[in-house]
Amino acid sequence: MSGITYVRGDATAPQGKGVKVMVHVCNDLGGWGKGFVLAVSRRWPEPEAAYRRWHRERAGNDFGLGAVQFVQVGPYLWVANMIGQRGMRTGSKGVPVRYEAIDAALGTVAVRAGELGASVHMPRIGCGLAGGTWSRMEPIIERRLISAGLPVTVYDHD
Repeated sequence: MSGITYVRGDATAPQGKGVKVMVHVCNDLGGWGKGFVLAVSRRWPEPEAAYRRWHRERAGNDFGLGAVQFVQVGPYLWVANMIGQRGMRTGSKGVPVRYEAIDAALGTVAVRAGELGASVHMPRIGCGLAGGTWSRMEPIIERRLISAGLPVTVYDHD
């Protein structure tokens, strides 16, 4: 039995009280314009602007697969831009999702959420345009977040 709470709703409007970290997957090319990021940008301009700046200045920072950028968008709400996708298209090297990168990124999220005393909220990360499967993603979330004692809510949009 999973320790993940599944709800119908919008992951960009996380439910519950207290500090929250809303996580999602970004690509390693600096592209932001399809999929869940559009919902993020409709709600807050800061995560997209921060991601684009992070990519543009990548020669001097940690931008790359497995990295996470935390962007505060409210007094009790953070967005975690996780680099967990190689490119943007399914091609000869398979689907863009990189499970090992998401695993590493969620390890970073677990530490930060623990420091903040936060719950973690997300859509079914890595399973949309990235081409991943939930049956592979769910155990990573359980190992990285649930086993760290963090409350996790996954949102299925109507």
